[in-house]
Amino acid sequence: MERAQERALTDGPAHGPETSGIALELLVHGVGGTTPQEMLGDPRTVRITGDDTAAVFRRAEDVDAEDGPRDHRGGPVQEAYVWCNLTSGNSTRALWLLLLPFMVANLAHWMRPTARGRERTVRSYGLLVRLVGLTLTVLLVAAACEVALDLAAWQCAGTRACAERHTWLGFLSPQVSHDAWWSRPGRRLSLAAVVPVALTGLLWYLSHRTWSAYESQQPLPHRPEPDEDTAQTSLGRPGFWYGRRLVARLRAAHTAAGLLTVAAAVASAALRFDHRPGGPAVLVILGLLLFAALGATGVVGLWVVCRRGRSENRLDQELDTRLVRRLPLAALVLLLFAAVYAGWERPGWESAGRLPGGGTTFGGLALIQGALVVTLAVIARRLHRTRPDPRAALRGLSGPAVALLACALGGLMSGGVAQRVADWLDGTGTFLAGPPVLLTWQASVIPVLLLVLLVLGAGLGRRAWLLRRTELGEVPLDYPGEPQDPSRTRAIATTRAMATLTDRTPLVVAVTSATTLLLGAGAVAGATFTGQAPGAAARHAHAFVHGAAQTVQALGSWLIGLGFLLFVTWGRRAYKDASARRTIGILWDVGTFWPRAAHPFAPPCYAERAVPDLTWRMATWTRATGGRLVISGHSQGSVLAAAAAWQLTPSDRGRVALLTYGSPLERLYGRWFPAHFGPAALSSLHREVDCWRNLHRLTDPIGGPMRLTGDCGPEVDRPPLQDPLAYGRTARNPLPAPILGHCDYQADPAFAEERERLLARLHPDVPPPRPQGEPGRSSA
Repeated sequence: MERAQERALTDGPAHGPETSGIALELLVHGVGGTTPQEMLGDPRTVRITGDDTAAVFRRAEDVDAEDGPRDHRGGPVQEAYVWCNLTSGNSTRALWLLLLPFMVANLAHWMRPTARGRERTVRSYGLLVRLVGLTLTVLLVAAACEVALDLAAWQCAGTRACAERHTWLGFLSPQVSHDAWWSRPGRRLSLAAVVPVALTGLLWYLSHRTWSAYESQQPLPHRPEPDEDTAQTSLGRPGFWYGRRLVARLRAAHTAAGLLTVAAAVASAALRFDHRPGGPAVLVILGLLLFAALGATGVVGLWVVCRRGRSENRLDQELDTRLVRRLPLAALVLLLFAAVYAGWERPGWESAGRLPGGGTTFGGLALIQGALVVTLAVIARRLHRTRPDPRAALRGLSGPAVALLACALGGLMSGGVAQRVADWLDGTGTFLAGPPVLLTWQASVIPVLLLVLLVLGAGLGRRAWLLRRTELGEVPLDYPGEPQDPSRTRAIATTRAMATLTDRTPLVVAVTSATTLLLGAGAVAGATFTGQAPGAAARHAHAFVHGAAQTVQALGSWLIGLGFLLFVTWGRRAYKDASARRTIGILWDVGTFWPRAAHPFAPPCYAERAVPDLTWRMATWTRATGGRLVISGHSQGSVLAAAAAWQLTPSDRGRVALLTYGSPLERLYGRWFPAHFGPAALSSLHREVDCWRNLHRLTDPIGGPMRLTGDCGPEVDRPPLQDPLAYGRTARNPLPAPILGHCDYQADPAFAEERERLLARLHPDVPPPRPQGEPGRSSA
């Protein structure tokens, strides 16, 4: 069967009258995953194509459906595309928790407002997000340097009491080891650099491994057709789901940036000691040359990040092999030189206080990130004004807001690790100077942020309660003639009211990001101008202010420690427990749909495997059999189905029907990613597929209507389905019907009804190309 499909891909349709009447329904599941047995409603399923990561299944009795179509004319042959292992597969997925800030930054790239004719501004937007991603890599590696080099090697090993308490550091302590070879400050730093270098290597390995498995998947090749138009969305461009070259370039630049950060941390203290009056001139010159080389390599890495964005208009098969290999290698060589330079014998050099340069590094990164986010907001606002979309989240500022949250997550993780390690090394707080003051200030603003969010949550809760009161009057109208049950009515009304909270997500993101920006600026200012922790800086202030500063500092330290412990516990559980990995996989299902355009260390884009899989399956099957095909997508599966339909040629797309249910296409993707799923893009999809129907419920917190304008709206959206199907006990439902919400749309008779209407509209013969701009046919 698959050989015939391969021939059909190159030779065109090869169907005859004996196969032209067959119909296929391709089911695509949503977030959280499922099994082919559950999707097909049959314990006996067979994998017909694919591998252990993603595959297409059929019922065992339908394997040879193409050979005997007359046996299947009572209904479509069903196939299930199972892709859940792309995001919740083996135990290494637990390591993806480390990449959460990178994933959020990558989302910001795709939240660009809709714009036409502003290519230079669009490129500037992508460049700024890539720079934000680069600062996150430097921040994470700098945090590892803070823990390993500053807290452990510089402070603890340099303090007798701390080294005696942690005997594993004894060989690095001058007092405990009696001035052993490794006890010199520079050599301690060089040895401790193994930790951030290993972290950088781990990030490189994860990115390279997933790059080989995801970005290297070949999309369906096709020749451009006269009526092909990808102006409304870039998801139909040939190279959209093939970001192999860009990810390789960015991976080289970010790996080099991480290694250069470690090299600078190792060598900076030595250069500062050498640069004192009377210091050795030779070492000073070597140190300056080393930092000049570090700076020049950093400029090259920055140029790589800025030089090239995504190539979407064609399949870019090239790889910058020399650049990808030589840039990280050059950074590694410089790191080795830095280790040798720092390890050189320097009589009289002792470690005291904090490692020089730590506070400046974190403060400088915070300022750079703030400036990038503010500039990004200006550009996003300018793009939004060129083509305003009233449904766009935050009026086009969703990308900058999410980029800011990515920076906040990175700072939270960095500060949490540093604070917990400092507390572990110096439990009484008497031995060590601790992490840089800025990290303490950043932790201290967490209680204030949580207080603001608590107030916001109370406001949203009150709004949901008021809406629930309104729904209490609406529910009986939806079930006329039913005996009223107050508890049943309250349950339905509460579910409907809670489902609307999804539409308030832009408000939550706006308040969180704005508060984070203000508090972050205040933390940087406080750390810069006082040089002390909040409690110590306010000791001469009014008693209330002093007490409040001490309280937020203590609470912040406790909360950031709790967050760190929860993070580690969650990651450990995910490593051991498949069900926990599946739960975390829901987060990746939503966050890793988009290609890695801004950060190469983000979790891989599963759609770069799933979309080509679906496209190949639809194109080869329709060309080989000439049959009717309905692609049926639930939740996130509907997003994959739409993306796959856009990748088809117009002639193939016109032979496919689309059935979506519980779909976030407009409610979430259309609002947060307007440049790719806005009204114009969804309207063009409706025109280009043969037919499209969408099902949704008022109780569904994720799915919603498509809200297309004009005649497109009624043609696509069916009125909200009743949920529950029965209000009380009936002859057909003797037991109380459950409130389904986002699940089990197939249980509603409307699902089978809409599927039959779509199949009845489809024609097995190849339709002629539709003239450009012709609206879709009525689904009635």
